[in-house]
Amino acid sequence: MTVSVNPAQTGEPMFYLADEHPHPEGYSTSLGFWIYLMSDCLIFAMLFAAFGVLGGNYAAGPAPKDLFELPLVAVNTSMLLLSSITYGFAMLTMQQNKIAQTQMWLAITGLFGLAFIGIELSEFAHMIHEGATPQRSAFLSAFFTLVGTHGLHVSCGLIWLVTLMVQVWKFGLIEANRRRLMCLSMFWHFLDVVWIGVFTFVYLLGVLR
Repeated sequence: MTVSVNPAQTGEPMFYLADEHPHPEGYSTSLGFWIYLMSDCLIFAMLFAAFGVLGGNYAAGPAPKDLFELPLVAVNTSMLLLSSITYGFAMLTMQQNKIAQTQMWLAITGLFGLAFIGIELSEFAHMIHEGATPQRSAFLSAFFTLVGTHGLHVSCGLIWLVTLMVQVWKFGLIEANRRRLMCLSMFWHFLDVVWIGVFTFVYLLGVLR
């Protein structure tokens, strides 16, 4: 990078930058979003670590075998995994510039996401009704924090999804909307990966202990 000095009439030097390296459109958005995902990875890593330490402290309260219904959790897992597949179809139709089909697959993705949140809230309500509240034991505190944080992320993803559907409806598949849909795609698949960890580490291993 070259710096040139041009004396002004006032006698003070004027500085300007030459040979500025060009960046592709949306570069800063993509970079910023990757940084956000990495920070989210750290958050979930800490929550998994906390559950690993506290997950065996039941305080004479209910254990995972007493609370978890694996068939229901498996159905909930399938909802999220199917939503990831349908979002993939939305990306394929977006590349083909098919607005109606993209919107259709995004809507189906949203329905699967709503089903996931509904089942999770139903599970939470049942556990609380049985007296398994977050303050009951360290295990339940860690469980509600980890699973609840993931559910909050999915809920935010659904709000983001609806917002983008409105943007696509108003402005079409312009470059900015394509970039935003790609960012949401990374976020959505990231949540799928996190949930697979939750299902394996929290539910499956918890019942098998």
